[in-house]
Amino acid sequence: MNFSLPACKVSASALCSLPRLLNSGLVSWSWRKEHIAESEMEIDLGEMPFNMAFHPSDHLVAAALITGDLHLYRYGADSTSQKLLEVKAHSESCRAVRFINGGQAIITGSKDRSILATDIETGTAIARLEDAHEDAIYSLINVTESTIATGDDQGCMKVWDTRQRTCCNSFTAHEDYVSDMTYVQTRSEFSEEELLSVVIMKNGRKVICGSQDGTLLLYSWGFFKDCSDRFVGLAPNSIDCLLKLDEDRVIAGCENGLISVVGILPNRVIQPLAEHSEYPIERLGFSHDRKFLGSISHDQMLKFWDMDELLQSDDANNTQEDQGDASEDDDGEGMDVDMNPPKSKKGTKRKNVQNGSSSGNTSAAFFSDM
Repeated sequence: MNFSLPACKVSASALCSLPRLLNSGLVSWSWRKEHIAESEMEIDLGEMPFNMAFHPSDHLVAAALITGDLHLYRYGADSTSQKLLEVKAHSESCRAVRFINGGQAIITGSKDRSILATDIETGTAIARLEDAHEDAIYSLINVTESTIATGDDQGCMKVWDTRQRTCCNSFTAHEDYVSDMTYVQTRSEFSEEELLSVVIMKNGRKVICGSQDGTLLLYSWGFFKDCSDRFVGLAPNSIDCLLKLDEDRVIAGCENGLISVVGILPNRVIQPLAEHSEYPIERLGFSHDRKFLGSISHDQMLKFWDMDELLQSDDANNTQEDQGDASEDDDGEGMDVDMNPPKSKKGTKRKNVQNGSSSGNTSAAFFSDM
């Protein structure tokens, strides 16, 4: 039986497969410290951030903090960053943040299971939904200009329509926390790897997943029974976040604090871009004009990296030999999903929360004041 939910989102852990043997032999690589760029700007957030998001058309960036606070800053290469808002958004950690309504509002999700929409001009609450999920909210993304999706600690995902001001879909596809989401209309088989991040590349023909053991899993679109390729060039450091640079390159943030550009088909580490700190990279993002790459980590710093400077040394001398099969893989098989897969390993980043109950009426009432 195939799993299909058109116009919805499915998380990274949905893109799973049965394990495959790695190619024998590993290719080593090294980098010199002078190749690592210095950050263009830094903002001391004062507390550990969980998430960050850039405004879609202005020099603004929002940060979600472990204290439940929401910060909004104006940044500029030629000026000191300015804190515009500091809002006590949630009673527990604020785990997810995105701009909505063309950048007029910020939406956040929390461990306290609530969703909050905040006006960026005044900092006042536009709408708040208590008990939006039965469990703590872990992730939140934009689907379209008027649709968002949220995922929680128990694998439940909800899709919200901000124009109709309702929860338009809710489904549980996982047995663990929803670490990341992107556009997917099907589900793969179970994977023993703990998948943490996901992007779609090669003009929609490849789905790339980052795992806890540092392996990149490549899936061919329409053939999700098993991954078509694996790349272990970043192992053993977990790949905590992925950011698509273009159709052939992805930026990876790892638990060792390194930010690297990785080529996809051929698979290679093109170059290490930056070193945020010795702590894991929690989130990466581009500014609206793609001039800056933003990163956050456990050092309480939001750092901005100049993209022109980062990519200027992107040449053949900093490449790694391909790992695994670099050809466009055609699995030759259709989707064959086990609807009762074995239980996955519990995520090391899992948040301990108490189960509750969500109300359909409160979900429908969200965004009523927006």
